[in-house]
Amino acid sequence: MERERIEYHKKIREHLSSSYLLSEKKIDAVMPQFLETIKKLMSELDDLVTMKKTDALSRSGHAMKGALLNLGLHDLAEKAFSIEKHEQICGAHRDCVQLVDELKQEIKKII
Repeated sequence: MERERIEYHKKIREHLSSSYLLSEKKIDAVMPQFLETIKKLMSELDDLVTMKKTDALSRSGHAMKGALLNLGLHDLAEKAFSIEKHEQICGAHRDCVQLVDELKQEIKKII
């Protein structure tokens, strides 16, 4: 898992550098905040899917999608988009549970 974390962090750093023109020093300063945000959003998604709060789950999925896109993690943002659009895409609640779990497993590799 450590190798995957390093690869994710490298990808994020490259994105922040090329898309936002941040220096290495700035990236070092903002990276912990970005990772903490991702961690909090993932915890919120996990709680909401457990409580079956589908309306809030959509808003939380939207927030996670934006946070992941800001970090250049487009594949993971697609999963968050599926959660955001759960009524059209997830279908049954169990599908949302699976999507949230898949996203959580990937997020664990980052944080």
